Amino acid sequence: MNSTLLQSGLSERGAIVERHWQELARGRRLYTTISIVVLMAALAASLWFANETNSGKFIDRLPHLFDFVGDLLPRDGMEIWRAMFDLPSPYYDGSLQYDYTEGRYYVTDTLYIPEYFYKMAETLNIAILSTLIGFIFGGVLSFFAAKNMTRNPLMRGAVRRFMEVLRAFPEIVLAGFFLAILSLGPIPAIIAVSIHTIGALGKLFFEVIENADMKPDEGLKAVGANWVERAWFGMVPQVMPNFVSYFLLRMEINVRASTIIGAVGGGGIGEQLRLSISRGHEAKTLAIVLLLFVTIIAVDQFSAWLRRKLVGDHAFQAVV
Repeated sequence: MNSTLLQSGLSERGAIVERHWQELARGRRLYTTISIVVLMAALAASLWFANETNSGKFIDRLPHLFDFVGDLLPRDGMEIWRAMFDLPSPYYDGSLQYDYTEGRYYVTDTLYIPEYFYKMAETLNIAILSTLIGFIFGGVLSFFAAKNMTRNPLMRGAVRRFMEVLRAFPEIVLAGFFLAILSLGPIPAIIAVSIHTIGALGKLFFEVIENADMKPDEGLKAVGANWVERAWFGMVPQVMPNFVSYFLLRMEINVRASTIIGAVGGGGIGEQLRLSISRGHEAKTLAIVLLLFVTIIAVDQFSAWLRRKLVGDHAFQAVV
């Protein structure tokens, strides 16, 4: 092979490099092939186990995997909009499937808020309040966890471990725990999402603080400022744009988390979605899914626009 590489115009040193690269490429292809074989074997074993634990019905039911999608189609496309805006249905037969007007929240005798818009607002309130609580407490804890603001390693380590514990459990696990204690409703959802948000934002915040410019802090220290004054006047003005950016990003995540928690009894639109799916109400289910889709896109776009205004477009440009 050496003579072949030399005849191709490469120098002896270049031939050595080329040979080494080919050896690495062969090794990479071998490892890739082995990984694919192991993955396929694991997938086959998983399918076999699922089939055996379901009395041989798992594989038999695979052709019917998308039947659920077909079952979601309503008898009339306009039923989706009637369900979303609580309009009377011509198919109303006294059952819960078409009782759209029963969910109205009346503001006056004639003016009302559609049920799903009201529940969506409740979900957004859970997300916003939880994110705000996480922003406040996570922001305070982050100064005690940052290396450049807290010199005591014991305090710094204790605060960091505390925030790790807060974000160690998913929101839905925490929600299940507090739902068992406090019963159903939005309060357990707010507590669960807030706890996880404190831990998550606290970690992001103290990393921002550790990367901040320490010259303002040194100047304040030189004129006799105490720790609180150094943090408030020297550090907060620098890190606040990034803090708000992370706040908005976390709020997007919490909107989705609040919806999921609602499905297990935490209130909001998630609870309505679970009920409509379990009861087989096609129009109501599609109306909620459509409202969720539009709301999440709107929140994401607004959050991205506001973050660009706060941080600047340069933070979103690719580095060439």
